[in-house]
Amino acid sequence: MIIDLLKETVWSLAGNKIRSGLTILGIVIGIASVITMVAIGQGAKNSIESSIESIGSNLIMITPGAQRVAGVNQGGGSSQTLTIEDAEAIKVEIANVKAVAPSVTKRSQLTAKGNNTNTQITGTNADYLIARNVTIDSGTFFSEQQMKSSAKVIVLGPATRDDLFGENINPIGQTIRANNMDFQVIGVTASKGGSGFSNQDDVAYVPLTSAQHYLTGNEFVNNISVAAQDQSSMVSVQDQVFELLLKRHSIKDALQADFSLMNQNDIIATATSITGTFTILLSSIAGISLLVGGIGIMNMMLTTVTERTREIGLRKAVGVRKIYINLQFLAEAVLLTFLGGAIGIILGWIASLLVSHFVSSLKTSISLSAVLLAFGVSAGVGIIFGFYPARRAANLSPIEALRYE
Repeated sequence: MIIDLLKETVWSLAGNKIRSGLTILGIVIGIASVITMVAIGQGAKNSIESSIESIGSNLIMITPGAQRVAGVNQGGGSSQTLTIEDAEAIKVEIANVKAVAPSVTKRSQLTAKGNNTNTQITGTNADYLIARNVTIDSGTFFSEQQMKSSAKVIVLGPATRDDLFGENINPIGQTIRANNMDFQVIGVTASKGGSGFSNQDDVAYVPLTSAQHYLTGNEFVNNISVAAQDQSSMVSVQDQVFELLLKRHSIKDALQADFSLMNQNDIIATATSITGTFTILLSSIAGISLLVGGIGIMNMMLTTVTERTREIGLRKAVGVRKIYINLQFLAEAVLLTFLGGAIGIILGWIASLLVSHFVSSLKTSISLSAVLLAFGVSAGVGIIFGFYPARRAANLSPIEALRYE
């Protein structure tokens, strides 16, 4: 019976190739769109997590401004409440701290040898290398002595180096002008990757004291990066830092804190939540085409039932059981959706590869769960939208069906 059912199904669909192809097309587009959207969303999630992890290990970020209450920042923005002394106190008084790097940031125009670029200058100390996983590719980072003397020295990111001096040119010893002052290049950092505003290679570093004296003109810092000794001690260090800063800033009510703390896990969780929401949104929009494809299958099957009314009546008259007729038409609907699902998965996979090829900053990721979901959805669409036409065919009266013109 199963072999006969398959032969009958293939024969029926092959008899109307164009109509069957157009019906499958809706499922193909829907499945391909869903797989592509999920792959893009997963790729974006992996890219964001990789970027966040590359900014530091076991990192705790301290920024000025009030804590967030019910998702609303109660201060923040341009608040100035953190100082170098706060950072020094954290390093001395808090256990399990590997590095503490206070920093100030300012976008500025850099010029050298007739070339110029607008980049972010970060004023910080040597602990920044540890806290933010920065490595030196050539030259050196500034020393403690250069920090104390507010030396006019600068370390360039590879992208900034390429903009000012040319690709892979050694700029050590060259002079750069920033904020109408000359800085000597003493090092170049290793590439960390990124693009646009999140390009971690398009940066420049100067001693914190130099930045405060020559760039910002005040004693406050924009943020403090604290690296815990290991993952297990990160939460404990964060709690201790919070209590210490409350004490140093003479704040008794924690809700009135004039600073905010966020650890690396919190940042990753927030980013993952956002990308997950967008992936669901995009997949839901793409899934609408699956609904349209399912309606197309139902429409085709109802048309097929109408065209084959006399055939159905003849089958019932010679004793074919109701369940077999039901299975015959249901099998046609399921086969259509399975074919559409298989083709859609292949096209979705190809589309995902093309996105990765043409958008270098986004590496799509096709997961097994997305493929299994596509097959499950295609099967479900076939069963759900094929059930009514099959039931209608099985319930036809043999006498009325044989009289049908």
